[in-house]
Amino acid sequence: MTATGALEHAGPVPNDVPIPPDEILVAGEWRRGAGPESATVDPGDGAVITTIHQASVADVDEAVARGAVAAAGPWRDLLPHERARYLHRIADGIDAHAERLARLQTRDTGKTLRETSALVASAAGTFRYVAAALETFDEELTTQRGPSLTMSVHDPIGVVGAITPWNSPIASDAQKIAPAIAAGNAVLLKPAEWTPLVSLALGRIIGESGLPAGLVSVLPGQGSVVGDAIVRHSGVGKVSFTGGTTTGRVIAHAAADKLMPVSLELGGKSPTIVFDDADFEAAVAGIAYGIYSSSGQSCIAGSRLFLPEARAEEFLDLLVATVRRLRVGHGLDPRTQVAPLVHHRHRDSVAGHVERARADGGEVLAGGEVPTGPGYDAGAYYLPTVIAGLDNSSATCQEEIFGPVLSVLTYADEDDLIARANDSVYGLACGLWTRDYRTAWRVARRIEAGTVWINTYKQFSSSTPFGGMKESGLGREKGRRGIAEYMRQKSLYWGLDAAPHPWAG
Repeated sequence: MTATGALEHAGPVPNDVPIPPDEILVAGEWRRGAGPESATVDPGDGAVITTIHQASVADVDEAVARGAVAAAGPWRDLLPHERARYLHRIADGIDAHAERLARLQTRDTGKTLRETSALVASAAGTFRYVAAALETFDEELTTQRGPSLTMSVHDPIGVVGAITPWNSPIASDAQKIAPAIAAGNAVLLKPAEWTPLVSLALGRIIGESGLPAGLVSVLPGQGSVVGDAIVRHSGVGKVSFTGGTTTGRVIAHAAADKLMPVSLELGGKSPTIVFDDADFEAAVAGIAYGIYSSSGQSCIAGSRLFLPEARAEEFLDLLVATVRRLRVGHGLDPRTQVAPLVHHRHRDSVAGHVERARADGGEVLAGGEVPTGPGYDAGAYYLPTVIAGLDNSSATCQEEIFGPVLSVLTYADEDDLIARANDSVYGLACGLWTRDYRTAWRVARRIEAGTVWINTYKQFSSSTPFGGMKESGLGREKGRRGIAEYMRQKSLYWGLDAAPHPWAG
């Protein structure tokens, strides 16, 4: 593939997106952060969008103290259906500002407007789903086994931390904020340092919903400063983190010191598997979407492709032709399929992985370079890439690249396939492409992954739990029980025996 084969950059795109002011949200109060100044950059053209002052450790301390007061107030005692009304208002506010939020996120993250629009809609849907689940959140009357009536109830934790990644901020924010406040808590949201703007805009919408002041703080800043302060604060009773496995381990160690529960949604190196009876046209489309949408910057990206030896060449011809047709451009260009990476430093990291693959003997069948020319030189672009000829044990096939890079492997039989697909420290997701439901069922049950897609990929539902195995994380988000993840379970025993206990004599 040449550097111009699939490039159709539209040139300058309109960037008339309202930018949030230089303020952070500290327990209901908007003010300039006490931390250092930080610039946010449009990865499509390298332009500085704005600068903000990050939160400081003192801002975190104040947010925790005021959040604890707010969580212990009337919010805790509201009936579930009363709290649900606020979640519906937040969802309505997101819908009312959907276009602005999507365009803002595209500028901040580089993602295509099509994708950011879907993420905004997902965020609104999450608040609505959690509101509905809250309306029907039942406590449990347990089976009586003695002279007591027994039941299980749930109490709020108090103040919880939510640390979200740069690759899908508003959707990730909603997946943590909605169940946390539904459960009766105050939330400290720490968005990624590179992409704080849409999270700050969401904070404004939450405030406009009438939610009691103090229940939500938005504290942008460095993970090693602001994130660490949230995790280690004695007043924070739980942390939910989405991000890299290395940081997840640090959080887990800190949580162990506090005996604090955590939810960790971490990295992935997900296999996507084609069987020889698959619909190749559908599989090519789904596999391309699974790795190249979001420019590969997705924890569940299907980055390891396993093909049957007998039909590998046939499938690769179709796949490479499709990859070479993908349109690379600015996220605000409606024709773009593969947008820039989030930051120039991250783009350089992805390029470094590809160069190492070449050095290890990998054959680049498509992409493998930084596009050049008008509209590309200033941005953080990288061409969608296909690499063959490496062993599953290679660094390229074992390490999370988090970019538009697909490694192709072949397999001889099902046992060989399962062994190598599971030969990874990660266990987040998997894709299967076959017409045989027996094969799909058998392989899906043997694969070590929290989510398995069959004849589809990268589909999500608020109603369906999500999380990983092995080094891909701990705990689950979403689903009807997602609210309980932000609560403490308590048992109540109601004595029914009219006589005093015989032990007392």
